[in-house]
Amino acid sequence: MANRLDELFDRKNAGILNVYFTAGHPTLESTVDIIKALEANGVDLIELGMPYSDPMADGPTIQDSSQKALANGMTVDKLFGQIEQVRKTSQIPLIVMGYLNQMIQYGKEKFLIRANEVGIDGLIIPDLPMSLYERHYKKLFEANNIRKTFLITPETSIERIQKISSLSTGFIYMVSKSSITGSAANISDQQKAYFKRIQELNLPNPRLIGFGIHDKATYQTACENSNGAIIGSAFIRALEDGKADVNKAISEFIRSIR
Repeated sequence: MANRLDELFDRKNAGILNVYFTAGHPTLESTVDIIKALEANGVDLIELGMPYSDPMADGPTIQDSSQKALANGMTVDKLFGQIEQVRKTSQIPLIVMGYLNQMIQYGKEKFLIRANEVGIDGLIIPDLPMSLYERHYKKLFEANNIRKTFLITPETSIERIQKISSLSTGFIYMVSKSSITGSAANISDQQKAYFKRIQELNLPNPRLIGFGIHDKATYQTACENSNGAIIGSAFIRALEDGKADVNKAISEFIRSIR
C-alpha cells in the first residue's frame, strides 16, 4: 500500500508546510475539526503531538497544551480513534510525534500495528536512539508501512547525519537551533550557515526545518533552505487566541504564513 508521506514528497519538493498541534487541545474533541480545517486551508502535512507528561523537546507553549490535553482526557487510544475518524474523509499525510515510553507502555508492536490500521503515515520519536531503532524497531516500522523521521541539530556531526540519512524513511527534521520549541526570534546568519552546510551534503532525503518557525519571514527562509517548514508553537498560540472560532483562527493563521 502506498504511503501518503511518500506520495507528498514525490509530487512536491518545495514550499511544504507541516503544521504541528497537540491532539486533544484546546478541547478533547477538537482534533478532527482542526485536521479538517488545516487540510481545507492548503496545509501539506500535519504533525500530531501525543500529549505526554514529560515532553523533553518542547517549549512552554507545547508543554502547556500537552498538560491541558491530558487533563481533557486525551489518551493514545483516543488519538487512534480520532485519526480513524478523520480517515473516513481525508487523505492528508499525518505523522505523530511522541516519546518512546508511550510506545513501550502501549506495546511497541501493538502501537505500530494500530498506527497502520488507523492511517498514520509516519512517526517522530525524538528519544528513540538510532541503534535501538535499527535493532528492535526498524523491521516493525517497515512491516506496518510507517515512515520514521529523525532529527538533526546544528551540533550533529557529519558522520551521524549520514547515518540518520541512511535510516530515515520519512524526512529529516532539521532543528533550526539547539533549544526547545517556541522561540519567536528571527533566523540568524549562523542558522543560515548551518542550513547551507546541510544543503551542501546533497542528502537524498527530504528536509523540513522546525523550531522557531513562526511567521511568513521565517517560513520563507526555511523554504529557501530546505523542502519546507514545520510550525508548531505559533499555531498553538493562534488556536488558544481563537478558541471561539477555530476555523477562522486557522484560516487567518495559514494566510499569515503563506
